[in-house]
Amino acid sequence: MEKMRVWWIPQVGTKARFFVPVQSVEEATKIMSVLAFYDEFQYENKIKPDFCNTGGLEVWDEELQEWCGWDYDDGENYYDNPYDYCGENIPGFTDFEIELRKQVTFKEV
Repeated sequence: MEKMRVWWIPQVGTKARFFVPVQSVEEATKIMSVLAFYDEFQYENKIKPDFCNTGGLEVWDEELQEWCGWDYDDGENYYDNPYDYCGENIPGFTDFEIELRKQVTFKEV
C-alpha cells in the first residue's frame, strides 16, 4: 500500500500548510472536500473575512525519498485529479459531494 497524505493551505499567501495521513484516494478526496467546504462555510458565516485555499494529494516515492503529487495510470486511463478518479471509479462518491454541498450556501459575493 502506498503512503499517502493530504496537504492543505487554508489561506494562500501563507507558507503554513498542514498534512493529514490517508489510507486511500477516496479518503483523501473526502477530507479535501470537507476542508474546502469548511473554509467556505466560515466565509459565508463571516467567521473569515476572505479566503483562497488550496490542497492536494501526495504519495511517498521510495526511490526518490520524497513526497510527490498523486497520479494514477492503469494503461487505459490516466488521472492526475483525485476527484475525477473517485467520481468515475467509486460508487456513491458523487452523492457524498452533493450532500456536503447542501450545507453551504455559496452566495455570490
